[in-house]
Amino acid sequence: MEKIVNFTAKRVSEFSCPPGKFQEIFWDADPKAPGLGVRIRGKGRPTYVFQSRFQKRSLRMAIGTIDTWTIPEARRRARELQSLIDLGRDPRVVKAETITNDIQARALSKLEGMTVGEAWQTYLEERRPFWSESHYNSHLALSQAGGARRKRSKELTRQGPLYPLLGLKLVDVDSGSLKTWAAQEAKVRPSSSRLALRVFKAFLRWCAEQEGYRGKVDAEAASGKRINEIVGSAPARRDALRREQLAEWFNHVREIQNPVVSGYLQCLLLTGVRREEMAKLKWSDVDFRWHTIHFSDKVDEFGKEIPLTPYVESILLSLPRRNEWVFSSPTSRSGRIVDPKKAHQTACARAGVSLTIHGLRRSFKSLAEWLDIPAGVTAQIMGHKPSATAEKHYTVRPVDLLRVHHTAFESWVLNNAGVEFEPNNEKPTLKAVSQR
Repeated sequence: MEKIVNFTAKRVSEFSCPPGKFQEIFWDADPKAPGLGVRIRGKGRPTYVFQSRFQKRSLRMAIGTIDTWTIPEARRRARELQSLIDLGRDPRVVKAETITNDIQARALSKLEGMTVGEAWQTYLEERRPFWSESHYNSHLALSQAGGARRKRSKELTRQGPLYPLLGLKLVDVDSGSLKTWAAQEAKVRPSSSRLALRVFKAFLRWCAEQEGYRGKVDAEAASGKRINEIVGSAPARRDALRREQLAEWFNHVREIQNPVVSGYLQCLLLTGVRREEMAKLKWSDVDFRWHTIHFSDKVDEFGKEIPLTPYVESILLSLPRRNEWVFSSPTSRSGRIVDPKKAHQTACARAGVSLTIHGLRRSFKSLAEWLDIPAGVTAQIMGHKPSATAEKHYTVRPVDLLRVHHTAFESWVLNNAGVEFEPNNEKPTLKAVSQR
């Protein structure tokens, strides 16, 4: 039997659920508040509810607890809900729409106050699992505040080119603000500003794809013709070893006192592998039985396998096995070689050539032209993405076929460099582990 009571503050506070019952509902006797009741469940707090019928079906909605709603407020809310039913609208749908609109309004308000720096941190956290550690660190360097102590120098770090943009509101980023930024940065560090612009373009595209930012961020703000003219285009690098320079380069690189650095540089030239891929090579990636090397590759998620040519094999066998890394370093925090740039520059200066470490990869491709090695073979060894349909879908070269061309290339390079080397066809044996 329904309990109809004239609601007063005292009576409502004394309502309770009888022992043994799941719930009890007391209904308000006020005719101006149809369908208003107080529901009590066990030891829970009494709650105002509204009950009526909509489209010939029973409808019940919670209004709020008696602690947060007064009786007049609850009666007024019951009348509002009944008015919606009288107009043919479902109060539950209206409530859901109101909540959605409130959420969108709060999201818009938050977005309007969000800075580029806040969105940038979210971007880095979300994309980090899909990036290499070096790629992630380059993003941090581009946006760093500067003024921190360097690990290997007494000088302080410089402010990253993207740092001036981090304080802007995300919704205020437009082509005008980016042109002003680009003009200032391009005067001081054109190369860094070009890289920063490319990174920022990717960031804006990511923002435009997010549910909360969509339609509020101009994804093309950094893609205009004028801003590209301001930062300019990077000149194509042309540094590569010529055939007649091989002898001098090998002579001075082989004189480097650190055998790990010397071997690392020679292996880069003879394989065309990216510098970080070679630096991260582990002993477990080298198969001395079947004469292959497996490298992690940024193009193929499964990596690539290339031949372990005789001279490269002899270099690896001569290296000390301090840890898991082939090119190890007892002074590096990571335990492996990090930056042999200084030693290479010194060797190049003595050899009279101008060459970057990445130029060794370019040299591999350029020198391979002397032997008319198929372009697809060179690309597969270097880890370049296939550029033709036949290469992508029809040509499958096993490592033994690569070995024919790769071994011939190594022999040609060593011959032109004047390096005396006799391949040992016997089964190789690893030297004792060095603790130096």
